[in-house]
Amino acid sequence: MIAPRGIAVVIPSYRVSSQLLPLIEQIGPEVEWIFVIDDACPEQSGEQVKQRCTDPRVQVVTHECNGGVGAAVLTGYRHALTTEAAVIVKLDGDGQMDPALLRRFASPLLAGQADYAKGNRFHRIGFVRGMPWLRLAGNAALSFMTKLSSGYWQIADPTNGYTAIRRELVQELDMERIATRYFFESDLLFHLNQARAVVVDVPMRARYADENSSLRPLQMIGPFMLGHLRNTLRRVGYGYLLRGFSVASVELLLGALLLPAGAVFGACQWWLSVETGVPATAGTVMAAALPVIIGTQMLLSWLNFDVASEPRQPVHMLLAGVQQHRSNTGADA
Repeated sequence: MIAPRGIAVVIPSYRVSSQLLPLIEQIGPEVEWIFVIDDACPEQSGEQVKQRCTDPRVQVVTHECNGGVGAAVLTGYRHALTTEAAVIVKLDGDGQMDPALLRRFASPLLAGQADYAKGNRFHRIGFVRGMPWLRLAGNAALSFMTKLSSGYWQIADPTNGYTAIRRELVQELDMERIATRYFFESDLLFHLNQARAVVVDVPMRARYADENSSLRPLQMIGPFMLGHLRNTLRRVGYGYLLRGFSVASVELLLGALLLPAGAVFGACQWWLSVETGVPATAGTVMAAALPVIIGTQMLLSWLNFDVASEPRQPVHMLLAGVQQHRSNTGADA
């Protein structure tokens, strides 16, 4: 089994040919391998890198068909696993991510303090200056949905693509089940939570220049909402009903039953009072209010438990031992 060391960088490339070469030139000597993934770029950015880049660390991989940013990153992960890289950092090719921050992202992973690091452009008020208002509003809304669907309540800026991951977690991921387009970063967080990985935010300042984004926010609202709803149901159902049944599971089930039942009963009784002109009795009001109050309290108690259950202990060392055992067992066989 390869002894992990060093840092590899993965750069998905699609319509960023003018920014790609300057970005590569800024990557410092702390990085030993650079993988440029040409995701069927119509500008043939990968070919331009092959012809004009003399950096021996750079390898270009070309997709015959466009698979999306997630597919490009996963391809880069697979190639990085063939090296001795302990940490794999993903940089977008559009120049928004400062390569000077690479050490900041890799350090907590190399020090064994975390399994995955991601950028946070909202760490300080001053960081958001210059950020387009549409992205600012969209990220604020997506943050809460991602917290609920992933279980990482202490993170922000979930769609930030400046990330670093331990190789052990990459080996553990079921890559075929991870979203390959714009939902990639959010879906990856869900899968990392299933592996109980420790995720940390890394403060960074956003950089916006003349790059063009192919993201259409209004077209993405529906798919993002459905993706978060699916992951929330999967995480809650598996985590509280199958993997670990606890008092929090009972609170969740009763709260999810009592709150809507009381609300529906109260609404029906209110409508009946309007239609008949007969005020509801105190008993009827209490019969509607109590399930709502108790259900709300139970859901809040479950939410408090869920927030406190965020992974705290890095798992990559444990996974490394498991993967070493699998390798040895396979070799013995």
